[in-house]
Amino acid sequence: MNVRYQHSTMHLLLVDDHQIVREGLKRLLAPANSEWVVTEVSNGHQAVDFMRQQRVDLAIVDLSMPGMSGLDLIRRIKADHPQTAVLVLSMHAEEQYAMRAFKLGANGYVTKDSAATELVTAVQKVAAGGTYVSANLAERVVQQLNGNSQNEPHQELSNRELEVLQRIVAGQRLTEIAEELHLSVKTVSTHKARIQEKLELTSMAALIRYGIEHHISESIASVPPQADDAAQSAM
Repeated sequence: MNVRYQHSTMHLLLVDDHQIVREGLKRLLAPANSEWVVTEVSNGHQAVDFMRQQRVDLAIVDLSMPGMSGLDLIRRIKADHPQTAVLVLSMHAEEQYAMRAFKLGANGYVTKDSAATELVTAVQKVAAGGTYVSANLAERVVQQLNGNSQNEPHQELSNRELEVLQRIVAGQRLTEIAEELHLSVKTVSTHKARIQEKLELTSMAALIRYGIEHHISESIASVPPQADDAAQSAM
């Protein structure tokens, strides 16, 4: 855990498992307001522990993390610290993820490929009590809120099932998924079976094909280029 101590009117908490991403985000935020205190942690459990001891005005949360997922963390924050605003920063540019985050109480959603141009604006708006959603997602989110978008079978998956499906489509073995999510292999296998049942898919190949067709995938180890560039320029 790395904390920058300084006089501040607002305390931000960055929650992302990639250090270079956190460094990039701090670089993006620094010119906007030098009085912000920025704390960085690498997972949801660290975030929960920190917030038990320190007031946080705004948490910037990644959705895809080992252990406690970003969606689970949003739920915990809003249950235990309802006064804390939550801004999601995610590689997922599909409205289904934004909708799940907002339903759990998130106040904003920014895609990582838009962070370089939108992050500061999003932080300022959410910290002031408003809401924010990336421009490339806004129209689709509104359509889904208005019931104008077609419901897909995977929208019936639980948050954990969706996370397991993402990792299967990304090429991870069940043992790897179990280790990273701190679950037993048996539990992951049960999730996989329920996913196949809900999606009416009879094989792993069909499951992966469905995930690719519906953009349900993630590069577990990827680093957003904007954050990478920002971190490098800070050195």
